[in-house]
Amino acid sequence: MKNKKWSLFAILLTFVLILTACSGDDSGSKKSSTEPKDTEKKVDAALFPLAVDNKDEAVEGGTLNVALVNNAPFQGIFSYAFYEDAYDAEILSYATTSLFDVDGNFMITDTGIAKMDVDEDNNKVTIKIREGVKWSDGEPLKIEDLIYAYEIIAHKDYTGIRYDTDFRNIVGIEEYNAGTADTISGLKKVDETTLEISFKKLSPAIYSGGDGLWTYAEPSHVMKDIPVKDLETSDPVRKTPLSLGAYVIDNIVKGESVKLVANEHYFRGEPKIKEAIIKVVPGEQIAAAIKSGEYDYVSNFPTQQYEAIKDLDNITILGRPELYYQYIGFKLGKFDTTEKIVKTDTNAKMSDKALRQAMGYAIDVENVASEYYYGLRERANSLIPPVFTSFYDESLEGYKYDPEKAKKLLDDAGYKDVNNDKIREDKDGKPLQINFAAISGTEADEAIVSYYLQNWKDVGLNVTLTSGRTIEINSFYDRVEADDPEIDVYMGAWGTGTNPSPVGLYGKESPFNYSRYSSDKLTELLTDIDSPKAMDAKFRTDKFKEWQEYMAENSPVIPVTFRYELVPVSKRLKGVTIDYAVPSNFHEWELTAEKVPAAK
Repeated sequence: MKNKKWSLFAILLTFVLILTACSGDDSGSKKSSTEPKDTEKKVDAALFPLAVDNKDEAVEGGTLNVALVNNAPFQGIFSYAFYEDAYDAEILSYATTSLFDVDGNFMITDTGIAKMDVDEDNNKVTIKIREGVKWSDGEPLKIEDLIYAYEIIAHKDYTGIRYDTDFRNIVGIEEYNAGTADTISGLKKVDETTLEISFKKLSPAIYSGGDGLWTYAEPSHVMKDIPVKDLETSDPVRKTPLSLGAYVIDNIVKGESVKLVANEHYFRGEPKIKEAIIKVVPGEQIAAAIKSGEYDYVSNFPTQQYEAIKDLDNITILGRPELYYQYIGFKLGKFDTTEKIVKTDTNAKMSDKALRQAMGYAIDVENVASEYYYGLRERANSLIPPVFTSFYDESLEGYKYDPEKAKKLLDDAGYKDVNNDKIREDKDGKPLQINFAAISGTEADEAIVSYYLQNWKDVGLNVTLTSGRTIEINSFYDRVEADDPEIDVYMGAWGTGTNPSPVGLYGKESPFNYSRYSSDKLTELLTDIDSPKAMDAKFRTDKFKEWQEYMAENSPVIPVTFRYELVPVSKRLKGVTIDYAVPSNFHEWELTAEKVPAAK
């Protein structure tokens, strides 16, 4: 262990010195975020509360100050039909809401805008919306707004990436997408508050928002006349989106900040805090900003910065296991935009699973997790986060750090060093360069990437950064999605949402299947997980386990870490909870002082 720590420390120290020289900053203030941590200080994640305990009396007025930690501008796509990253989704959570609430097991309840009744025998779902629900402009929510959301995503000119296997489960939607039908026959308006949806099949996924059920509405009265091909760049999506949520977007500084005002028409009641400002804050700056009292609530807090805030007296740190996993993906084909399916290339550079597996065993995730994240991240063994207790397979070993095993895999597969330069050639004895894409981030993030590159070099693989550097997050996902030929391997992350079904990320018809891996067996397993047979709980659990084992063995993607989410909350904010079992409660938040308190 000592040697591993020293190896990591050497890379981190070198990286810090380079950055300091480039910036002209010799104060040493940035070094603390990249020095190895004492593993004796591992944090017990269970100690973090889910809600703040603030009994101070609320004050009138005030502005809620929210930090969105990101090292790049947000994209600014404020529609659930079109957004693609977690940062826009975070902003959207204030400015709109799902039609349905879910409970602590992520099952749909009847306490939200809508409730549903499932007719398993006839493959039908009836959705009933509350009477009196209004958009933020005062226009009533209509059944047409629910239908219109499906019509956008299924339209032949749709520019987003959500028309996938699940959507094709709705009766008549493929005909609508092909242009042979003007309407989606499986969507039937029963009356002003009732929608009936006919599906080709139903599975347990329907109860957590799967099987093609779309859980958001779009304001047809302001969007219907805009061509679908132009919607993604239109004002109702980019500048003046309407809201069903607690707040309404009032002003946008592109990529930097969003001002929100209370939605007087919010169905749960007008928010007590009348104004909120969300600002993008780089990861390296957030700890100092929290200490000086700039923000009430911090989203996407980097756990590498925990040491800098753990003893501050002006905040409460909430925490929960996150619906998230980080992973390494291997480019194994392309997405055919005409046929709208994944096409796996058996001749792709990374097509040999022994090479992929060796890259998984070669990276020292355990050391990085303990040195940087205080136990708030752990090496992932599966593509299902542990929070999904019914389906997560804890028995999987995953890819534990084992460089000797990596070397043997490479040797046995024919990747050998033929010219004694300590770098392996391919099976034909030709140079093998693997292009690796990673997202740019904090100094710590950058150093960890460098460490993984060194890990791969240690087993004889020449892995270099695509374009010679880490990539800004928006450009990164644009290039991954476009199957950029300069990317062989990439490190990404998924926020899974509350539906554990993997078909949306790994199905043959899913644009989110970025590795572009598909097989008959994979399709069979994904189909079984969301099949009528899966109404039998044991059958579905068994298929989830079989799918996890299959993905671990074939390794088109390799899980890297699970994450424990930390949410710093200022001592003047009350009413906040991050409990998955509690519906969105932004409208109940209150401020108890005129200013955000600074640490003493």
